[in-house]
Amino acid sequence: MTDPIANTTAGPVRGVAADGVLRFLAVPYAAAPVGELRFAAPAPPVPWTAPRDATSPGPTAPQLGRPFPALDLAPVVGEGWRKGDDYLNACVWTPDLAARGLPVMVFIHGGAFLGGCADASAYDGAAFARSGVVLISISYRVGIEGFVPVPGAPTNLGLRDQIAALHWVRDNAAAFGGDPANVTVFGESAGAMSVADLIGSPLTEGLFRRAIVQSGHGSMVHPLSASLPMIERLAVMLGVAPTRDGFAAAPLEACVEAVANLAAAGFSTPDAEGRDPGHGLSPFRPVWGDDVLPLLPLDAAATGAGKQVDLLIGANLDELNLYFVPTGVRQGADAAMATAMLQASEPAAGAILADYGLGDASTTPGDALTRAMTDLVFRLPARRFAAAHPGRSHVYEYGWRSPALEGQLGACHGLELPFVFDTLASAVGPSGLLGPTAPPKDLADRIHRVWVDFARDGTLPWPEYDLETRQIYRLETGHADREDAIAAERHTSP
Repeated sequence: MTDPIANTTAGPVRGVAADGVLRFLAVPYAAAPVGELRFAAPAPPVPWTAPRDATSPGPTAPQLGRPFPALDLAPVVGEGWRKGDDYLNACVWTPDLAARGLPVMVFIHGGAFLGGCADASAYDGAAFARSGVVLISISYRVGIEGFVPVPGAPTNLGLRDQIAALHWVRDNAAAFGGDPANVTVFGESAGAMSVADLIGSPLTEGLFRRAIVQSGHGSMVHPLSASLPMIERLAVMLGVAPTRDGFAAAPLEACVEAVANLAAAGFSTPDAEGRDPGHGLSPFRPVWGDDVLPLLPLDAAATGAGKQVDLLIGANLDELNLYFVPTGVRQGADAAMATAMLQASEPAAGAILADYGLGDASTTPGDALTRAMTDLVFRLPARRFAAAHPGRSHVYEYGWRSPALEGQLGACHGLELPFVFDTLASAVGPSGLLGPTAPPKDLADRIHRVWVDFARDGTLPWPEYDLETRQIYRLETGHADREDAIAAERHTSP
């Protein structure tokens, strides 16, 4: 069988056909961000004429991959840095190049704004293609290259890369059988935070009709001024001036090492009230106050930004278990440790933890901390974003619990991804995120179908979300119900 050839605006690409799906990997949507283009806004890719090989994975964004305790997370974060210049690329899965008008879904991977990749095994788009969708997964700059507003360089380079990729999708979707007027952008974790930010950006108007935000929201941002201490700290670590020329002189290897060390040190960027929107999980995040994000995303929503976008947003029931169970924090924290950990990002830590059972004989300090931070970091701000969104909003929650780590992992962060992509086998095994045995395939079928139906025409089987009815769709049961107020609401404001 002849390899499939798709004609993109930069030149033809050769893919692979297997089991009724056509796959094209590492297709550049922008020029390599190296040399003069390092710390520059994304530029169009250099055109080519002969068919470009798109049959195997390409480079990934510079990052330092480190093993995670007790779990194999490679299926959802990738294997780390695959070196090479052309890492601003897209991976495409389609059922038919000759098709016309197929819905398009664009996936933005997570990774705390300092890692991740577009082609991790759990993100294989074959199931979406078999469901009649053109699935496109994109890479973008992370760490210093993408989410540090280096003086003299454009801000929010990682978001600018994502916007450039969406322009590429608009111009090239039809070449893969897709409808450029029916695009759904979706992401998880840092990718979901990115999607929420893009909804309110004036630079994305008309680029997508629908958005899915998995374990994310629009509050994981900070003002430009809050980045100055981090810029200074990184410059000292690298031994360079805190300027574009200074950072551009630092080798990529040194930059990724500095990123990893800063994140491991728990570097924090609190606001004027002592709250850290990153809650210590990562100091790297988008900034607001530029042309990409002129306003805080919630403030932008209040002005009507994004009203043309249908929104599906949600979180997992036990998000912070991913961080606190393998590391022993949930099992081993005492009251002083739990309070100190939350106090680093929340001034009202004591009162919040009391509402989550700290001091009760039936609740351990680690349990109180884990449940409180799950609500503060993910569940509560997702609800607030849904309520603020000026367009149509629907909220889901994912509650199927993994048997991994003797059942303690629960419905942790990232656990829904193999269900969404219907790639369960990628995360099953002795150290697999989904546990050692196959999880329920019917649940993957249900979740995958919800995502596909929403991308096709906006169909969802439950009512819109508002603060009066608070309807939440439980993915594991397939039913919606009214949710009570979240305890942390009493202590925090949007």
